[in-house]
Amino acid sequence: MKVQLFTPELSGYGKLIRRMGKDQRLYATHISLFTALFVCWQRGGFVSPFSFNRQELMGYSRIASVATYHKCIRELDEYGYIRYQPSYHPKLGSMAYWPEALISG
Repeated sequence: MKVQLFTPELSGYGKLIRRMGKDQRLYATHISLFTALFVCWQRGGFVSPFSFNRQELMGYSRIASVATYHKCIRELDEYGYIRYQPSYHPKLGSMAYWPEALISG
């Protein structure tokens, strides 16, 4: 089985990471959290929107503080990198929507 290493989603991810690197409002925690979101999106078959939970993202991104997690995900939403729809239900995951740059490549 041949593995495809280049996908439109990966290309769009690369473009956004480069843009994020130039954004003075963002820190390493934002980029780490964004990358964790990308991993969850990839594992779900690149379907937008997709659900996730805080513990999973905090583990992938190595963010130890719940306050830092909430601040970063809220700012990623405010700055237009994702659209975040929180879930206040303990069993249901929150939802994230990707910007067109990632969906269309």
